[in-house]
Amino acid sequence: MSTSKPLGSARERLLAAANELFYEEGVHTVGIDRVIERAGVAKASLYSTFGSKEELVRAYLQGRAEERQRRISARIAQFDDPREQILALYDYLGERTADPAYRGCAFINASAEGPRGESKVSQVCTDSRGWLRGLLIELAREAGAHDPELLGRQLVMLYDGAAVAASMEKDPEAAERAKAMANALLDAQTAVDPGKPGTKKPAAKRTVRAAK
Repeated sequence: MSTSKPLGSARERLLAAANELFYEEGVHTVGIDRVIERAGVAKASLYSTFGSKEELVRAYLQGRAEERQRRISARIAQFDDPREQILALYDYLGERTADPAYRGCAFINASAEGPRGESKVSQVCTDSRGWLRGLLIELAREAGAHDPELLGRQLVMLYDGAAVAASMEKDPEAAERAKAMANALLDAQTAVDPGKPGTKKPAAKRTVRAAK
């Protein structure tokens, strides 16, 4: 009886296996032998392709970072208004956390597992977080926020908190509550008179950004 082999190059198969195992079980729990077995490649292929497990973990996270940027960029491109784009981010998160396979934020998980200090792995997590923070600060500015830097950082905290609550508390409404709080923050930050949140500043015109 013939046995089927995973499709793709050794690199593609190793990354696919790492993406499944590292996300489901953790980057330190899963040894390279399990990744190699899942990928259906020789051990020499892993070292000739990535050189080390750390580099494989870095490549796994980089792939997830690029995919998240693509998905978020595609979602917010459906809207012209920056306020709607911000709120759409929480709808996106709600869909992700509703997936039965959701195991929390891969970057938060990897950062929690890793050692203190700078590394190739921590740098990918830092860069991914920086991209999201920069996006929200830019959208906050375009939405007419009085302090876009502050609002952007608050919106990231809401996003992270909802992701953790959905994972650790199995809370299916975490993203929706975060969206409501984001809406309230936007009201307060875009009011013409900060003491009267009901009167809003007009949003700045913008062009839709392409995925990075």
